Amino acid sequence: MQLVIISGYSGAGKSKAASVLEDSGFYCVDNLPAPLIPQFVRLCLATQTRYEKVALVTDIRGGQTFDGLFTALGELDAMGQPYGILFMEASSEVIIKRYKETRRRHPLTEPGATLAELIEREKELLQPVRNRANWIINTSYLSSAKLRGQVLEIVAGDREDLAMSVSVVSFGFKFGLPLDADLVFDVRFLPNPYYIEELREMTGLDDEVHDFIFSYQQSKDYLKKVKDMLRMSLPYYADEGKTDLVIAVGCTGGRHRSVAVAREIASYVTNLGYQTVSNHRDLGRH
Repeated sequence: MQLVIISGYSGAGKSKAASVLEDSGFYCVDNLPAPLIPQFVRLCLATQTRYEKVALVTDIRGGQTFDGLFTALGELDAMGQPYGILFMEASSEVIIKRYKETRRRHPLTEPGATLAELIEREKELLQPVRNRANWIINTSYLSSAKLRGQVLEIVAGDREDLAMSVSVVSFGFKFGLPLDADLVFDVRFLPNPYYIEELREMTGLDDEVHDFIFSYQQSKDYLKKVKDMLRMSLPYYADEGKTDLVIAVGCTGGRHRSVAVAREIASYVTNLGYQTVSNHRDLGRH
C-alpha cells in the first residue's frame, strides 16, 4: 500500500494537496487522530487491494505536540509499512493574506494574540514534523496548476497512472468540432483521396489512403511541424497539471485525411512516453 501523510502550516495548502491526490485515486482522510493511524492502516491492508493508495492529513488541530504522531510512525515502521511525509509550507506574509481573504480562524487562536504570532507559534510546533518530511512544497507563489503538478511529481514519481494522458480524435468539420478539444489541427488543405475513385470508399486506416496522402511533400512537411510543436508543448501542459489533453484533427468529412494524420500523431505521442488513445469520431458517417 502506498501511504502519504500530509502535514504543514494552516493555510499552506494541505487540503488542496489532498484533493489532488484524491482526484488521482488516493483514499484521503482529513484529521485522523494520530493514535488511530496504525489501526487504520491495518484495516486498509486487511481489505487487500481496495485501498492501495491512502493519504492522511494531520496538522495542529490534532494537538499542540506531535509525540502521538511519531509514536504512530514508529508502529508503522515496526509493521514494515512504508510511508512518506509531505509537508506544505508558505511564507508568513502569504498565509496572513490567505486568512484575511477567507476570514477563517487560525486553529491556535487565543485572546490577545495576533495572527502573525499564531503563525510563528505554529511553525515552532511543527518543526519536528518538517524535519522528518520526505518532501516539502512551498506554496507561496504556486498557482493551483503548478501545485498539482508538483504534488503528482513528488508523490507519484514515474507512476504511469498519474501521468498526463492524451486523446487523439479525428473528425469532420461538417459534423462540428469536438467540444472537449484542447488543440485543433485543420488538414483540409492536404491532397484529398476522396477525388481518387479507387480510394473514395476507403478510409485513413487503409495503407493505400495513408500512402497517397504522405506521398506529397506538403503532407510530410506539415506533419513534421506538428510533431515539433507537440514535442515542445506537451511537457508544458503536463507541468501545468493537465491530466487529460485532447488533440483533434479535422478534415471535411472525417474519413480520410484527418484519420491518416491522427494515426501518425497518436503514434508519435505514444513514442514520446504519454498514455495515448485514439478515436475516429466520424469514420462511419457520410
